[in-house]
Amino acid sequence: MNKPLSHSEDALLLAQTAQAVHQTGQVLLQRFDASARPADLPSLLAMIDANDEAATGHLRQLLQAIRPKANWLEDEKATGPLPVGEWWVVDPVEGNVNHIHGMGDWSVTATLVRDNEVVLTVVDEPLTFRVYTALRGHGAFLNGQPLQTSCKQDLRAALVSTGQATPDEDTSTRARLARSMAAMLEQALLVKTAVPATMQLVHVATGRLDAFWQSSNVLSGLVAGALLVREAGGVVTDWHGAPWTLASSDFVAAAPGLHTAAVKVLQQVA
Repeated sequence: MNKPLSHSEDALLLAQTAQAVHQTGQVLLQRFDASARPADLPSLLAMIDANDEAATGHLRQLLQAIRPKANWLEDEKATGPLPVGEWWVVDPVEGNVNHIHGMGDWSVTATLVRDNEVVLTVVDEPLTFRVYTALRGHGAFLNGQPLQTSCKQDLRAALVSTGQATPDEDTSTRARLARSMAAMLEQALLVKTAVPATMQLVHVATGRLDAFWQSSNVLSGLVAGALLVREAGGVVTDWHGAPWTLASSDFVAAAPGLHTAAVKVLQQVA
């Protein structure tokens, strides 16, 4: 295992990461066109690939300069635990499909995982000038102001959300997601489905949403939001209520007063 860094060392690393992520966000902001409307699947995929190519190389170069010995998770769809060591788990265009359709809810994310523990994260929204940061054990922040999850206690008053982890999820995963939505519709005030997961989890960390769940465990979409929610006072587990880890097969993050009720609903499906 790696020797733990001091808080001051990790805090400096977080600040450096935030700068790298922000610079990459500016690259994407220059590429953003509010009038963009892909006409078909080939043009949509080409625009996604072009964004990925522009952002990934830029972010990777900056992060590897900050932490030369850290590994880089190549596969944005990767699941499960990582080998021992430090890993950058990033999504250079989180919400790429929103970006290329001229919508908001896209960002640049970078998260450092050390020996399978999420250490720090940055989520930068260039369109809204919002930068979310979290350092394990030291809170979550929006533009330097501390975040706090919702104080709701009743699921009947809750706004909750879910969404696909990837467009090509298998039939059983999609069916499980549909059953979970049906079950939650019976209990919560409002249920929505949206992508990307990180942006939904940001809303949970700020208290704008009360809970988010997903029936799969794609790391690049969950690690950043998981740390933000935890550090903002929320609870992050699997659908059975066990603490969420990189090895978990599913995911739920909720305000502390609603987590037990949300898990009870999801256990019906799990």
